[in-house]
Amino acid sequence: MNKAFFINGGAGRVLCSIPALERFAETHDDFVVVSESWHELYLNSKILRDKVFPFGHKDLFEEYLKDKKIISPEPYRVNQYFNQKCNLIQAFDIEINELDEVPETRNISIDLNKEDQITGHNLTAEVRGTLGKDKVVVFQPFGQGARSEGNFIYDSSGRSFEVSNILSLIEELNKNYCVILMTTIEIPGWQSMGIACPQGMGLNGWMGIINSADYFLGCDSIGQHMAYALKKPATVVIGSTFPENISYPETNRFTVIDNGEGKRKYSPIRLTMDLNVDRNNEDLMVLDEDKINKIIKSIKNKIGVSNPVNVGVGVTPKNQSPILEPKKPNKAIAPSKYSISLESNPKRKKKKPIEELLNLETTKKGLG
Repeated sequence: MNKAFFINGGAGRVLCSIPALERFAETHDDFVVVSESWHELYLNSKILRDKVFPFGHKDLFEEYLKDKKIISPEPYRVNQYFNQKCNLIQAFDIEINELDEVPETRNISIDLNKEDQITGHNLTAEVRGTLGKDKVVVFQPFGQGARSEGNFIYDSSGRSFEVSNILSLIEELNKNYCVILMTTIEIPGWQSMGIACPQGMGLNGWMGIINSADYFLGCDSIGQHMAYALKKPATVVIGSTFPENISYPETNRFTVIDNGEGKRKYSPIRLTMDLNVDRNNEDLMVLDEDKINKIIKSIKNKIGVSNPVNVGVGVTPKNQSPILEPKKPNKAIAPSKYSISLESNPKRKKKKPIEELLNLETTKKGLG
């Protein structure tokens, strides 16, 4: 009987299912994929886009499912996965293609449409020209578990950066790079940090941005899978989860900084719920100064530092001489479309992380 694969969960899971489904398509033709979430990501696969349907597609049951064997792959229930012997891409491959051995990690094929490519190019060019540096770092600080409650941002799953660490990283990154913040959660005071924070971007739009940027910095979330698919260099900081499961430590383009090594316990998500494990892992993304410095050094080692470009006119061509030193931008030229902040990052007194966070959160009325 022909099969219908139901794929659910976060965007990272959806993206990581693509290689296994494409392998299945090499030997099978009459199958469909039902995307219970993030259907737009499958549009980037030339092989799969005609076989994938969103969960609410009209007449889906009568026309495509009634004669199919329904399969719901669950990579988190693969033995090799929860024993740290394979990553998410490999676990999907084992499930979907019924493999006995752990396969090599296949590439995630991405065929971005013209609009997303152009949007990414134009946005990064405007950021470079506005902020006066020729290298762009996309920084995704929060994972799916991050929450904004009142005046606080937190992630009890231990996957997201702490706010105080985010501020320190932005301050250091600003010295040598343009920073594009990839988040739907507003960070208190970001407007004064001299960074770009695009709003209303879809996932494919973000792939266009990462595709046109020079580097990716992030946590255990969708952005690092995008960077892997787009063959971009990246630094990924891990806390409560295992790099062997959710990232690509064997990939030369990736620097994986494991802040939870030796301290975390495996959280058996989709197998059972263990609150003791979650409490143990909750603070594993709290970074000390040495880890902050290691992150910044990893980026410099891969892409060096920025050269100055003309403010307000986009990227200066390499053959243009002389290159003008960037002047302090005038707020009047701030591109409103992409939410680029042009104020310089104010110097802050050195405080303990919790004092710094509480100060920001108590002086900010709401997080948007």
